[in-house]
Amino acid sequence: MSFKYTPNTLKKLEGLYEEARYIIRYEKGHFNSGYCILEERRVVVINKFFSVEGRINALIEILPNITVKEEELSGEMLKWYKQLVAPTTPGTDDSVQTQMDLAE
Repeated sequence: MSFKYTPNTLKKLEGLYEEARYIIRYEKGHFNSGYCILEERRVVVINKFFSVEGRINALIEILPNITVKEEELSGEMLKWYKQLVAPTTPGTDDSVQTQMDLAE
């Protein structure tokens, strides 16, 4: 999946986590992977020194590892969530559709 690493994309990802009832916190810490997931409290902690690109990559990396109730997501967020967690097949390029989805 290809998209632009912009503050708007980060806000959209943060909105997805909010609809999934997760809290995102940007904190200072010594995380081996750059983030920490507190599943019982539904909190995701990301290294506050990450750039926008690093924050987006961390949130996308975390997404398949958390429990998201798809029925709680709005139509647009559900569509985007499925695109983000869908396994990518080598040789397919859906970047045009993805960029159109993010342009809103």
